[in-house]
Amino acid sequence: MSNVQSLERALTILNKLSEYPDGLQIARLTEQVGLSKSTVHRLLATLTNMNYVEKDMDTDKYKLGLQTLFLARNFLNSNTLVQTAKPLLTKLCKEVNETIHLCTKDREEVLYVDKIESTQTIRMFSRVGSRAPMYCTAVGKVLLSGLDSEALEESLSKMEFVSKTAATITSKEELREEIDKVEQQGYALDNNENEKDLRCIAAPIYNHEGRIIASFSISGPSTRVTMDLINEVLVEKMKHYSADISRHLGFIS
Repeated sequence: MSNVQSLERALTILNKLSEYPDGLQIARLTEQVGLSKSTVHRLLATLTNMNYVEKDMDTDKYKLGLQTLFLARNFLNSNTLVQTAKPLLTKLCKEVNETIHLCTKDREEVLYVDKIESTQTIRMFSRVGSRAPMYCTAVGKVLLSGLDSEALEESLSKMEFVSKTAATITSKEELREEIDKVEQQGYALDNNENEKDLRCIAAPIYNHEGRIIASFSISGPSTRVTMDLINEVLVEKMKHYSADISRHLGFIS
């Protein structure tokens, strides 16, 4: 096995384990990554020795080790976007008492780079580092609205539309119309499109060049995040924080 191939396969294993916080036994992991058991076992031995993976001796499951946390912590500590946005998004969370997400675009997916949790009893299940589709999330629609026409068409051509709920957008034409609407109004909605009974509103974050580099959202059950609340309170609040965070990143509207 070449060094490059070994590295690719080891990273594939790490990516797969990141999807299973409780871990996977080697037989299941082998199925998930499509490699032989001997190859996976050999790579896991190296990753375990370097503390990127740990094995639960009671369940025989492998999961991410503390070294991955060390890398993530260093990235987040040095990330200007996260550092700049966090105090403002924390303030927003206290004002609305709903979950706040900070997201960026990674290839054709939304990547959650920070999360501020509410104190509500019913909360969102999401983790920093997790991913979501762009076409059915408010944060994803905002990120798509920041692309030029060529980049947008390239992204749309790579998307596989899956109906997650009865409200999910399932065609390029619908999504283009939605993105046009987002550009005009300055915010996006996920109206029970990614998860049933969950509503989100998202707004853009601009860099000093006036380019959308991230989006942030307020998310909660539809019974709490109502359309009345969105229209009467949250739209204005999101636009205010969008401008404030962007200004801290050097954007002058």
